[in-house]
Amino acid sequence: MTHVIAYSRQQCKHLVSRLNKRMDADFVGISSKAGLVANDLKKIDPGIIFFPHWSNIIPAEIYRDYECIIFHMTDLPYGRGGSPLQNLIVRGHKETMISALRCVEELDAGPIYIKKPLSLSGSANEIFSRSDALIEDMIVEILKSNPEPIPQNGEPVVFKRRKPEEGDWSKAQTLSEVYDYIRMLDAEGYPPAYIHSGGYKLEFKKATQYSNSITAKVKITKKDYNE
Repeated sequence: MTHVIAYSRQQCKHLVSRLNKRMDADFVGISSKAGLVANDLKKIDPGIIFFPHWSNIIPAEIYRDYECIIFHMTDLPYGRGGSPLQNLIVRGHKETMISALRCVEELDAGPIYIKKPLSLSGSANEIFSRSDALIEDMIVEILKSNPEPIPQNGEPVVFKRRKPEEGDWSKAQTLSEVYDYIRMLDAEGYPPAYIHSGGYKLEFKKATQYSNSITAKVKITKKDYNE
């Protein structure tokens, strides 16, 4: 049996090779929206299409023809929608759940296969690395135990996808808030947290918080007045 791993964050490509070593099945990676094409999927004829990190709408012709399982970084139905990691951190959450759910027409509203706890400590890159390992185990569990998905229970809370300008931490009131802004955007594909000072833009990564201070790597460029 062949399964597909569809992802938009390039670190997820390692899931494909690791799963091919662990399971008595073949796993094929699709790394872009352009690669998720119905005609190409017919040639693969996948049993399941797993979406460990996918930032695009899945076409109806795909989720209707194939079992599509999405991994979402909230305890659904809390936190449906975009930028789950950043929205959780700015709301003060220290832990979350990875929810494996069936793709349906309504965004993040499908029934749940399994959930697993995830710590939100460290940088976004560190959190994603932990989530990748967890998702790998969840895929193995789903394929081995074939759980029946259960409808979501509770009142949905919907997150809005955060915009690059929301990475401006100039209104942060504590060091912990500054640290959270920096760490939650410190990963591949995310514009870093920043502030403007005079005619310059200061972008921050690799933050470490101490009792009374933060150290970080800073990139300084001339301010783009079109921002």
